Amino acid sequence: MTLLDQLASHPLALRDLIALVCLFAAWLGIGWFTERPPQGRPSVSVLMTRYRREWMRYFVSREPRIFDGNILASLREGTAFFASACMIATGGLLALIGNGDRLRTIASGLELDPAADTGWELRLLVPMFFVANAFLKFVWAHRLFGYCAVMMAAVPNRPDHPDAMDRAMQAADLNITAARSFNAGLRSVYFALGSLGWLTGAWTLMLGTAIVLWVTWRREFASTSRQVILRSLPAPQLPDRVSGPAGSPASAPPPPPR
Repeated sequence: MTLLDQLASHPLALRDLIALVCLFAAWLGIGWFTERPPQGRPSVSVLMTRYRREWMRYFVSREPRIFDGNILASLREGTAFFASACMIATGGLLALIGNGDRLRTIASGLELDPAADTGWELRLLVPMFFVANAFLKFVWAHRLFGYCAVMMAAVPNRPDHPDAMDRAMQAADLNITAARSFNAGLRSVYFALGSLGWLTGAWTLMLGTAIVLWVTWRREFASTSRQVILRSLPAPQLPDRVSGPAGSPASAPPPPPR
């Protein structure tokens, strides 16, 4: 029986539909809120845009530039690691979906809701969606960091060169875009873990969604790392408003406290 046949013979219960809507609404909502936070309450992701531009501003006059190359190499290694992990996880989920009967026999004792008719294969598709999305985000971030490396190499060695600062700011913008894609991939990994709760029922899926949403919000808006970043925020060199896919600007971080 194919997945479409299972969905046709056992349509999703109302509680499952509500749980799925909450899951995807939380995923999209926290992503939008993180990149476009309210004025005066910037997220860690938005705050770091200033430091990335500050990095490239000092990069122009730094000699030698081996330090900057090592930092960028470590960023690329991180994206490559997560992309490889997501590829392995995708293969594992595909293998589980292909052995649904065996999985159902082994894990039938985990079912908290005996009335649920949704197949195990359908429930595994949701975390696989998030893992696949994370893989694409990490791969794109890895490539953007590569573009950033090329742009950094194109910065003239003389700080007084008329193109030096412009190219450095281009590299900063590529770095910021790569970091935004990397952060989106991490959020997808978080919600992939939360969506595994659906294996034990709709209520567990809602609980997992709430936990992941709270953890994601706290790390962006109420973490110790955010307080450290705010301790000495660089003055803006360029507008910190980040345009999303729809072109809507994000709120800029407030000036550093005097």
